[in-house]
Amino acid sequence: VHRRNSLEEIVSFYPPVKTLTEKGKEVLEYENKYWLMLDEKETKRVYPVKEVRVEEMKWRKWADDWLVHLISPNVYRTPKEALESFDYIVREGKFGTLEGLFAKYVGAAAMFFISKRLKKRHHLRDDVREDLYEAVNEWVKAVGKHRLFMGGNQPNLADLAVYGVLRVMEGLEAFDDMMVHTKIQPWYERMEEVIQKTGV
Repeated sequence: VHRRNSLEEIVSFYPPVKTLTEKGKEVLEYENKYWLMLDEKETKRVYPVKEVRVEEMKWRKWADDWLVHLISPNVYRTPKEALESFDYIVREGKFGTLEGLFAKYVGAAAMFFISKRLKKRHHLRDDVREDLYEAVNEWVKAVGKHRLFMGGNQPNLADLAVYGVLRVMEGLEAFDDMMVHTKIQPWYERMEEVIQKTGV
C-alpha cells in the first residue's frame, strides 16, 4: 500500500507568495502552479500514479480559470450584498471613520457595477448563485464519496486551491447560501480541520 506524502512535503515544492484579495484578505498564491519542478525520480515518488498528478493539475487549473471568477459576481451580486461585503472589509481592515465610510459606499458601488461586467464577460447566468452552486457541486462530485479529499486521506494542491478560493467568501451571504444549497460543507469542514492542524 502506497503511503501518501505529507501535505507539508508536497506544498514545499510550491514556494508561497502572500497576496491581498480585492476584499483585503491576505491569501497565499503558489509559484510553480501547474507542474512540479522535480526530476523524474522525485516526480515518481511524490506522484507515483500519473493519473493522480493529471487530476490534481486539471482541478487546480479549473479553480483558477473558472471557480475564482464566480466570487466577485456573487459577493457583489446586489447593492445590499456589495454594502455588506465592504462593511466586512472595513470592520476587518484598519480604516478610520471617514476612510471606512468612503471605502464602504464608494467601493461597494464600484464593485457592484464591476461585478455586472464580470458576469457578462464570463457568460454567467442571471442568478450567479446557480453558477456557484453548480461549480462547487461539480467539485464535490469529482472528489467522490469514497475519499475524504481529492488527495485521498489528506488534501492535495487541488484541494488547497479550491479551499483558498471559497474561503474568500467566508462571513458573507454568498458563503452562507453556498453552505445551505450545495453539498460542499462536509469537505470544507474537513479542510478547515486539516489546515488548523498543519498550519499550512
